[in-house]
Parts: sequence; C-alpha cells; structure tokens
Amino acid sequence: MGQKLKLVSLIIPAYKQERTIERDLKRIVKVMDQIRYNYEIIVVVDGELDNTTNIIKKIKLPRVIVTGYGENHGKGYAIRYGMQKASGDIIAFIDSGMDINPNGLSMLLEHFEWYHADIIVGSKLHPVSKIHYPMQRRVLSWGYRLLVKILFGLKIRDTQAGLKFYKREVLEDVLPRLVVEKYAFDIELLAVAYSLGYKRIYEAPIELDFTGYSSITSKNFWHTVTNMVIDTFIVFYRLKIRKCYNRRKNAAYA
Repeated sequence: MGQKLKLVSLIIPAYKQERTIERDLKRIVKVMDQIRYNYEIIVVVDGELDNTTNIIKKIKLPRVIVTGYGENHGKGYAIRYGMQKASGDIIAFIDSGMDINPNGLSMLLEHFEWYHADIIVGSKLHPVSKIHYPMQRRVLSWGYRLLVKILFGLKIRDTQAGLKFYKREVLEDVLPRLVVEKYAFDIELLAVAYSLGYKRIYEAPIELDFTGYSSITSKNFWHTVTNMVIDTFIVFYRLKIRKCYNRRKNAAYA
C-alpha cells in the first residue's frame, strides 16, 4: 500500500504574466479542484516588473498564495523559492503561460501513485503525449537529450518539460545541495536525486502546444541555449568530477 498523502503543493513560477495570469490560474484551479487531495498553489512572481502580483491578489482564489521578490532571478530560483515555502507531501511545479495543458496535473498525480514514485516528469516523448512543437526546437531538444544521457545516464528521455511532481522527502534531501538558479535547474535536481539513490523516476504523458515567443534566431533564445549547455557541464563537473553534491550546501529547505 502506498502512503496516503494529505496535501499537494503546486508551484507556478511567473515572469511578466500580467496579461494571462488570471485566466491561467482559474484554469489550473479548476483542474486541482478535481483531484482527491487537498492542495495549495504557490505563485512565485520572479521579479516585480509588472502588475502580476496585484492581479493575483485581486482575484482572491482561496487556495492560491502569491509570493515573490523584486529582481528577476530565473525559473530555477523561483521554483526553489516556492518549494521552500510549500507544505505538501507531494510538491509539483508547472510552467506559467499554459504551453502545457494543466489537465496533465491529474495525470501526473495518478502516475505518481501508480509507481510509488520519487519523481514523475512530464515527457514530450511519452507514447501518448500530444505535442505541437516547432521542428527547430525538436532538433535542439534531441541534441540536449543525447547530451544528458551521455553525461548523467538517466533512464528517462525528457528532462526539460515544465511539469514535474516530487516526493517531499526527495526535495528535503536534494534542494539544500543545489546551486543552479537559472538554466539547468531541472537536470541538476534530477541528476543529483538519481545519484543520491532516488531511482524511482518515471515519465508521464503531457499535452504541449508551444505557441509562445520562440524565434529560433533571436539573440535571447541562443543566449539561453548557450547558457543551458554551460550550466549542464557545470552540473556534470560538480557531480561526477568534484562530487560536490555528496555534501549539503545549506539547510534552507525545511
């Protein structure tokens, strides 16, 4: 019998989402209202750069907590910040912007229970996933997946989709060891968890319709890709060469 969990915490990192955050949150709440556990939603505003925080406060959704900070620090930092404030037995995150259909939240939760998982990751490569994704990004994703497989030996095929569920105990052990704040947060958390013995990491299907700003030739996009690869090699160096993750960096997660 699996452990009966009482609370699911869902982290949503939000960066300049004033135009869509109300619609997105109401859609997510509708999905979460249908799960059989209590839940809380923690929206982390990654930089007070627009009216996102005020909009969330005005709509007054009872299970939604909004928090954040003044300067933008990146998605990885925002997720870790939210996780440190979470009370749930299962802690999840989903990207804001709704490229990923939030109906997948209930699917990942079902997989979490079926597999008695340490971590469940939404996967673009799951056989029943429904994906609308530009060909250029498919090629880059394939290259990055190959790099991750070579460097870390993870058994899962897709590490980067913005929907994941974690057992609380895993995060309590892993988060204090992490250092990446922006580009390779997902792979650092997964690789470190796997290296510490949390092997029950499985994939679940998602629906993804990538319709956001995604110019493959934009300076910002290639800056992100370059830094993603650099951070990934830094994680490899720290994990496989220096073995830094065997010791905790701090005790921030409690």
